[in-house]
Amino acid sequence: MNSLRVCNIIRSSLSKSDILVRGFATSNVVNENHKCKVLVVGGGAGGCSVAAKLSNKLGEGKVIILEPADKHYYQPMFTLIGGGIKTLNDSYRPMAKVLPALAKWLKDSAVKFEPENNAVYTANGDKIEYDFLLVAVGLQLNYDKIPGLVEALSIPKGKVCSNYSPKYVDRTFEALKAFKSGNAIFTYPNSPVKCPGAPQKILYIAEHYLRNSKKRQNANVTYNSSLPVIFGVKHYADQLWKIVEKRNINVNLRTNLIEVLPEKNQAVFQNLDKPEEKFTTDYEFLHVTPPMSAPDALSACKDLVTDTGFVNVDKDTLQHLNYSNVFAIGDCSASPNSKTAASVAAQSKVVSKNMIAVMNGVRPGQVFDGYASCPLVTGYNTCILAEFDYSLTPLETFPIDQSKERISMFYMKKDIMPPLYWHLLLNGLWNGPGFARKLMHFKL
Repeated sequence: MNSLRVCNIIRSSLSKSDILVRGFATSNVVNENHKCKVLVVGGGAGGCSVAAKLSNKLGEGKVIILEPADKHYYQPMFTLIGGGIKTLNDSYRPMAKVLPALAKWLKDSAVKFEPENNAVYTANGDKIEYDFLLVAVGLQLNYDKIPGLVEALSIPKGKVCSNYSPKYVDRTFEALKAFKSGNAIFTYPNSPVKCPGAPQKILYIAEHYLRNSKKRQNANVTYNSSLPVIFGVKHYADQLWKIVEKRNINVNLRTNLIEVLPEKNQAVFQNLDKPEEKFTTDYEFLHVTPPMSAPDALSACKDLVTDTGFVNVDKDTLQHLNYSNVFAIGDCSASPNSKTAASVAAQSKVVSKNMIAVMNGVRPGQVFDGYASCPLVTGYNTCILAEFDYSLTPLETFPIDQSKERISMFYMKKDIMPPLYWHLLLNGLWNGPGFARKLMHFKL
């Protein structure tokens, strides 16, 4: 019996979860050995966009994309799904249709990174050797870090919901429709999150829904956030405080959800400034933003990441500080920008051009300014378009005050941004609104 057959027999006796959990133990059993010029780990917005740019530049077969999912979700739409404005079917495309045709798709996930050997090992036991690596694995949703939360989310037609996963997002509007009276609570965790404005967006949409459905007078609407501010950019935070005051929404800062008691319909919170202070409150509706982190396989590679588990890159060039052939894009990067899809668009040009420069033996010259955009949907027809840079200074595209609620910004978020994402960003054709901003703010 040859060694390859023995390996296959061993693998077939293990469940998928066994392989993932034991990734480092099985990573030395190699079924196939792949080699490529560029390995892109992750087929999300950042990975797909840069892979499209690089494969067009380098030619067919030079780029491998390592991505296990069958579906590619446009995650910024999840807030609208939770509010009943869009459907889950609107939010995804088959992965095979969005990944660049000139790149090779390896349908698998990374379980071990070996940057010192220019190699990544996969859950199925393959080894991929690369000349250059782009890490684009996004964030990991840690629902299990809050005791009782997974159990609460498994209750059919339950009162606990979360927009952050396609597995749970449909529960939000169902719970809103079922709500009659009592406490409607929305949370923001004590961790990094993708799209930091999203926990508030569903708060405002839900409050608007309760008004429209004549249930608002029976609802006590509360936003419990672990952050010390309602929003990180004062220009927009000032307007958001006016909105919550006008709409009688309770806001508790530095307040973190630490447990859900689904059998009692209760939630336990902690005062982060005084950790010994905890309180329990009843809920009739509870929207939970889960704690998030870099994926376990990435954070386990101490040579690649910071102490917090994110890829240790230069914030300007997005090149790794120790491995010159490694770059990162999007939510998994330690770059201190807000983690949004708009940031990915701006980063994609920087990353692709800097990777090509390094391939050609040139010092990377493109600089990322920390651009992020957060369309803060405040109801069923209004939105504040927040745009800012590393310094949390507004970096607005339009020659108007974008801190004000506008119908035009709502319909841009709802109807214009999705096709821009599918047809331009994922195909490597959209680098953010920088050029448009220069035109609109042109001065003689």
